[in-house]
Amino acid sequence: MHFEEKITLNKALFSSLYDGEIQCFNSPLKAYRTRAEFSIYHHENGEISYAMFENKKKIPIVKFDIADIKIQEFMPILLNNLNENLKHKLFGVEFLATKLDLSVTLLYHKNIELITQDLQELAEKLNIKLIARSRGKKFVFNGENLRQALKINTNEFLYEFNNDCFIQPNTFINEKMIEWVVSCIGSDFKQDFLELYCGYGNFTIALARNFKKVLATEISKKNIEFALKNCVLNSIKNITFTRLSSEELSQALKKERIFNRLKGIDLDSFKISHVLVDPPRAGLDISVIELIKKYENIIYISCNPITLKNNLELLCKTHEILNFAFFDQFANTSHLECGVYLKKKN
Repeated sequence: MHFEEKITLNKALFSSLYDGEIQCFNSPLKAYRTRAEFSIYHHENGEISYAMFENKKKIPIVKFDIADIKIQEFMPILLNNLNENLKHKLFGVEFLATKLDLSVTLLYHKNIELITQDLQELAEKLNIKLIARSRGKKFVFNGENLRQALKINTNEFLYEFNNDCFIQPNTFINEKMIEWVVSCIGSDFKQDFLELYCGYGNFTIALARNFKKVLATEISKKNIEFALKNCVLNSIKNITFTRLSSEELSQALKKERIFNRLKGIDLDSFKISHVLVDPPRAGLDISVIELIKKYENIIYISCNPITLKNNLELLCKTHEILNFAFFDQFANTSHLECGVYLKKKN
């Protein structure tokens, strides 16, 4: 689906809630995707190829031009080496690329303990971060953490994460999304910042300098570990990360429940003027909507326009939409990300 067609359809979807200008950020058509996952096609002559499913049928492919250029260039090199001695019972290959790094995950239908030496030699020969998985087993060669550098306006921010974290699939659009959020915050009076679903700090790290203090929540322990590490990488000291779900944070703020994970954190000391939510496809549940409606400024990043619209119908009872943006994370598909900035009505 072309970007213009997506824009038209989604403008119509939100027309009952917003009739102002919508900023549109379109993606490069090629070499934009940071993650690529392939099945493996085993030919009758014993060779293997990368493959994708089309109408439930496995189709061999030679290239994948929407993938990051690092992935595209490495695909044939890896395949040639796998065909030498590591193709037996291989059923999947996953690539993850950043501006600074590349990792490869191999998926096997056999005990990978039997081929650890070959895998180690492959990782050393190709100088890559290599992960191998089979049922109940995982081996890592040359590490699995990746480094990323994002340029937000004139500033560069550094990140570290691994491929178990949720990672924005399009680095170009990710940078545009963060810049758009910065533009929404603008020069208005700001106190403290609350972020729900913060992950490893993708937005948090870049936005922290705009506020006195930041409170950020995330349910994944591994994501919190990386978020703390990313604060150190960027010399940021005003963020408090808590491992709570959004529902638990709501309970804590209402004094309905005490959490050991909040020991030493004075929630009452935060004077929150802005809140950012970037929820999963299911959107926000009622308890989270009721929580964020208390705050003056709400920034909502959504990967699902349908659940976003449902949530906005409730949020617009107390807030008005000031800015709206569309982000084309996956070019030439029907998928569209949205950004909405709402301010409490007088």
